[in-house]
Amino acid sequence: MKKYLIGIIILITGALTMIFELAGARVLGPYYGTSIFVWTSLIGVVMGSLSAGYWFGGWYSTQRSDYVPLFWMLLIASVFVLVTATGHDYILKRIIKYVPGFRTRIFASALFLFGPASVFFGMILPYAIKIKINNVRTSGSAVGNLYALSTLGSILGTFMAGFVLVPAYGYANILYSISAVLIIFSLLTFIPTRKWVFATAIAFCGALLTILWIKENSRDIDYVDVDTQYNRVIIYNTTDQPTGRPVKMLKVNDERSSAMFTDKDDDLVFEVLKYYRLAEHFNKELKSSLMIGGSGYAFPKDYLSRYPEASIDVVEIDPGLTALAKQYFKLPDDPRLSIFHEDGRTYLNRCTKKYDAVFMDAYKSMITIPYQLTTIEAIKKIHDVLTEKGAVYANVISSLDYETNYFLRAELATYREVFPYVYLFAVQYPNPTEEEKKYFQNIMLVASKTEIPSGTSENEAINTYLSNRIYLEETGEIEILTDEYAPVEYYAAKVLH
Repeated sequence: MKKYLIGIIILITGALTMIFELAGARVLGPYYGTSIFVWTSLIGVVMGSLSAGYWFGGWYSTQRSDYVPLFWMLLIASVFVLVTATGHDYILKRIIKYVPGFRTRIFASALFLFGPASVFFGMILPYAIKIKINNVRTSGSAVGNLYALSTLGSILGTFMAGFVLVPAYGYANILYSISAVLIIFSLLTFIPTRKWVFATAIAFCGALLTILWIKENSRDIDYVDVDTQYNRVIIYNTTDQPTGRPVKMLKVNDERSSAMFTDKDDDLVFEVLKYYRLAEHFNKELKSSLMIGGSGYAFPKDYLSRYPEASIDVVEIDPGLTALAKQYFKLPDDPRLSIFHEDGRTYLNRCTKKYDAVFMDAYKSMITIPYQLTTIEAIKKIHDVLTEKGAVYANVISSLDYETNYFLRAELATYREVFPYVYLFAVQYPNPTEEEKKYFQNIMLVASKTEIPSGTSENEAINTYLSNRIYLEETGEIEILTDEYAPVEYYAAKVLH
């Protein structure tokens, strides 16, 4: 086995490196979202750390060529992976507290959590090459073979992490498993001189699997923490502060995304979702609607209940969220509800159906804005799928402060390029003080093909929503958003200090 051991180690560590990097997005996602800043930091840190490891491993290979240093490289890499798995919450909270600047915090987080292990991952390849080379005549072939194995492992690890491991097992179990595999291979470097290694490896694996099994089966049934294909999702029971009623809460990447009253599922928990009911005021003939962003399906359920003659199509990119909504949030099988698991933009691109209303709930926070749904090209698609009396209702999270509402102003200008009538309604602070203008809140943007029918309604709740209309003048200083230029992450970074 020792004849093939180096090649196997190179193949496996190549795969583990990519799995480790891709799992990093789920570690950082709940704290910073999954924007381009997170991926830039992860890729940059891992590549830089691997480069440092390649250099140091190459230098160290000139000092020694036995298996003992390879054992320590694998073992120390496993320790750092384990630190990331167990200590990331502690480390991230302190980085957020003490490191200034949104992008700087992301970089520091990636560096501390994924840099050290990646350095040792990088050291393995050049040192293993030194062990493998028997003579100068065959050195080129040996180096080429090992680099090919490393690259092949990286490819396999990429597809395994993205398509299988992260959605099926979650990042924590993946990191524990990476650490376990590295420890096993570090022990195997002693074969065949020490046969007790096999017993140690088997005992370690058994202990690790037992710990993971106990952890998985000792979870509180009222608390669910799972990774789906796209998100880390947490579901738990809590109390709604305004009403005092018990609710089941759904968090997506640490953002409160949906909720349901558990004593009686008879109303919407989040106030902002009630503003979607403005649709019944703007269009009395509401029959068919589209919602982009399903999450826990709180509003689609409310819609089906309030409008028994109407239908709704929901586009939710994450099938895992739909499954969780059915399991925990009483999402019904209803012939008036159609669900499409794809990106909202791709659905709009191919849609030929006409809707009386489009509800946009894909902007979950300032750090998780899908830019492809914010641009003038996307808004034109929305305009095209609306009936003549149709309107779009978009939940935007922003302040009303000129220094921090860059995205709101850009989105407003972009909608005004397409729709003749655009209105804003503030959910939490419709008449803010100078201090409250700095607070971030939900703002319902309504863009209509026809003018608002009236400023009042017979419905008292609708009247309240209408009275919360706010006015934001264009300044001409912010460009409209396009597919070619939509700096939504840049706007977020300027806001999140």
